[in-house]
Amino acid sequence: MHLLGYIVLYPIFWFISILPFRVLYFLSDILYVVAYKIVGYRKKTVRLNLALALPHLSAKERLDIERKFFHHFCDTLVEMIKTINISEKEMKKRFILENIELVHEYEAKGKSIALICAHYGSYEWLLIMNKYLSTHKGYGIYKTIRNKYFDALVKKIRNKFDAYLIDTRAVIPAIRDHKRKGILAYYGFLSDQSPKLDSAIYWTNLFGMEVPVHVGAEMLAKKMDLNVMMVKGAKIKRGYYKATFISLEKEPKEYANYEITDIFLRLMEEQIREQPEYYLWTHKRFKHRRNDPPGFIPPTNS
Repeated sequence: MHLLGYIVLYPIFWFISILPFRVLYFLSDILYVVAYKIVGYRKKTVRLNLALALPHLSAKERLDIERKFFHHFCDTLVEMIKTINISEKEMKKRFILENIELVHEYEAKGKSIALICAHYGSYEWLLIMNKYLSTHKGYGIYKTIRNKYFDALVKKIRNKFDAYLIDTRAVIPAIRDHKRKGILAYYGFLSDQSPKLDSAIYWTNLFGMEVPVHVGAEMLAKKMDLNVMMVKGAKIKRGYYKATFISLEKEPKEYANYEITDIFLRLMEEQIREQPEYYLWTHKRFKHRRNDPPGFIPPTNS
């Protein structure tokens, strides 16, 4: 079945990926109508997340954000498909790295780096940063896709931009192997989603709620002697994004446990409050919360 699904879908994805952007976004507009207006894809989850994270806004204001989010969400889906055939030149034009010199400063320190990111803006297109690296290799930490054919496709696309993937279960052995071989690298961690309860070791405040958070990037940085850099994403306009790299003031081991995680979460909160429509609201980020935020009113799902 996995092979059949790949045989059926890949030609469609490939055809979409060669379309010009104006046609691509026309398809995105159609997808928006289907996903949001007709199917209502995860609309209840999105509406609840917005009510929990932004209770100070009116229902009308959150509804406006909801609609903008689904437009952006559909854009990111077609943009991910576009990555199959997009050129390096086009990607660099559409995804700006605002202070790439900081990346080179970190490379000059001679240590590998944990790059902590959120599901914000065009987090998939951040892979273009690997085309700017001088001495380090770029790796993304991910969960292997069950369909091995699509998993191989995703790896092939990443390799085109000098980006490589490491399954979450193989991170520590891979970093140890790289250290032994003298390979310097950036390891990209998407660290904003909710961990499973049985693996949650740290709870903290996020949008006025006490929730479990991922601390793997911070703990690995301390254990494996990595430097840490964070990314603040932004959307400039449709089809154009930028990323700003954020440096820590001290070495990771000089911070108390979970302090780096909290710094990242405050940065994430800041960027979400600035433009909430560009965050990935379809995940149940607050499902394990211990409290509701002040002013929270359960949303209607009509």
